[in-house]
Amino acid sequence: MEFSNSPATAVSTGRLRLAQGLVLLFHLTGFVGLAFSQNKAFYLNYTPLTLLLTAGLLAAFQPMRGLVFWLFVAQTFLLGMVAEVVGTNTGLLFGHYIYGATLGPQYMSAPWLIGLNWVLVTYLAGTLAAYLPASGVVRVLVGAVLMVGFDLCMEPVAGRYDFWHWTGDLVPLRNFRDWFLLALVLQVLFVRTPFPKRNPLAPLVYLVQLLFFFGLGLLVP
Repeated sequence: MEFSNSPATAVSTGRLRLAQGLVLLFHLTGFVGLAFSQNKAFYLNYTPLTLLLTAGLLAAFQPMRGLVFWLFVAQTFLLGMVAEVVGTNTGLLFGHYIYGATLGPQYMSAPWLIGLNWVLVTYLAGTLAAYLPASGVVRVLVGAVLMVGFDLCMEPVAGRYDFWHWTGDLVPLRNFRDWFLLALVLQVLFVRTPFPKRNPLAPLVYLVQLLFFFGLGLLVP
């Protein structure tokens, strides 16, 4: 049965507007603080909270949050964490890098929240690609490209805000290659897992986060 083109569950316009307002508030406050405040550490401390609240809001607008949906979340989280543990400890994936303190507690040098971030980026990109009147193969490719595009916007600011640091402060091209390959795997999982691929909050969250990092990147000296 094809779920990706099924209509979204009707949601209250007021409830959606409230959630959109909260997403904008989180990210606008963070952007202003990181871009212009002299005490950037204060705003960085709220990065985990912002990530968790954003994930919670997206989950609230996901129709039919059954066992299959949560299985997708768990599988994506585990795949993302395994990739990051391998990457940070061996350099075989993405290149040689270490995580800073901004994303919070770590397991084997990889923050737990980076696993959640893989879930969010996969879900957002896949949901946007699901709106295309195209085959599953095309949606997988588009979703993977959207994921890599997100990373492209994050990389210029990651080191400055202590998300992660590359050896020699240079982002290797293999990072984007490996991101794309892992993104393909995760998008195949997204497309093949049968849950409704509609979320009225997802387009705004993806756009706001993209602009958030892109805007900060323009301000990085």
